[in-house]
Amino acid sequence: MDLSLRTETFGQDRRDWLGSAHGTDAPVGATLDVSKFTAGTHYPQGFIKSGIPLGKVTASGKYGPYDDAASDGRQTCVGFLFTDVNVVSSRGVASTTVIGSMITHCVIREAKLPVALDAAGKTDLGARVSYV
Repeated sequence: MDLSLRTETFGQDRRDWLGSAHGTDAPVGATLDVSKFTAGTHYPQGFIKSGIPLGKVTASGKYGPYDDAASDGRQTCVGFLFTDVNVVSSRGVASTTVIGSMITHCVIREAKLPVALDAAGKTDLGARVSYV
């Protein structure tokens, strides 16, 4: 049992990449495979930013960052991480799996996404996602 004092900092999730509230009332759970994310790109501050395009890893059923060049299932974009997800503990240890939420039907401000989404990813999402 650890009874030591800890300090935590809380902030507000940036969701300026959302173009409207459309679809935000129905997020779905998403178990993220942290090993598929790159620390310097996807969680440089210890958390995976909301708005990251996600793909589903076929073998595990977990989600990772969409990557059109992948061959593990993540080459198909299925949605966007809806909320920031902390992956590094206060002791500096990265988790291997975390739970987040994903939206699959929404309006996106493409220029505000934390990473770019290519044309193939947009095609994967089809008419479920509109871009402004």
